[in-house]
Amino acid sequence: MMNIACLTFNPVQVNTYVIWDETLECVIIDPGCSNSSEEQQLVDFIENKGLSPVRLLNTHGHFDHIWGNNFVSKKWNLDIEAHAFSQEIMDKGPSQGAMFGIDVPEAAPISKEIQEGDKIHFGNSTLDTLHVPGHEPGSIVFYSASDHFMVCGDVLFNGSIGRTDLYKGDYEQLIRGIKTKVIILPDETIIYSGHGVSTSIENEKRNNPFLQ
Repeated sequence: MMNIACLTFNPVQVNTYVIWDETLECVIIDPGCSNSSEEQQLVDFIENKGLSPVRLLNTHGHFDHIWGNNFVSKKWNLDIEAHAFSQEIMDKGPSQGAMFGIDVPEAAPISKEIQEGDKIHFGNSTLDTLHVPGHEPGSIVFYSASDHFMVCGDVLFNGSIGRTDLYKGDYEQLIRGIKTKVIILPDETIIYSGHGVSTSIENEKRNNPFLQ
């Protein structure tokens, strides 16, 4: 059985997720730590739990979700794993940040590509990969059928969806992906989003105005 913890970092309040199982191997998803204090918070959490990070995963390439990639990759000697379509977005991190008046460093490139259908193995656990573009061309969702949860980045939120007015966003593509790949999953599936509180498939099917 997997355990999941959420730490919220940086001025954009990104949810960084640490997922681990009984082996104490863990994956870090969307490290958003933007300064030494936030980096230490992540390190302290991992060390206090006795965890061993084995994979660094990005749901997509917007600057707020990859801000801590360089630190995490170097700290634990991990590949930066993301969909290939996210590389162009990652490269625009400094200019993206400038739009919001935020100084963002250049990010290291993707060193291991993830595609639709890939199995993310760590410890005794596996996450499935769904490619759900629209918020960003490389947006992916990590899903566990056995533990009934997903980490979806900015694809879907409690009562909302990811914005599509940023570079290479596509509203119709995002809605189509959510309806054909995400909300068809079991109602009890917990949704851990890139910002804000968690929700469930059942709740979003009933109450999300974008999905009615």
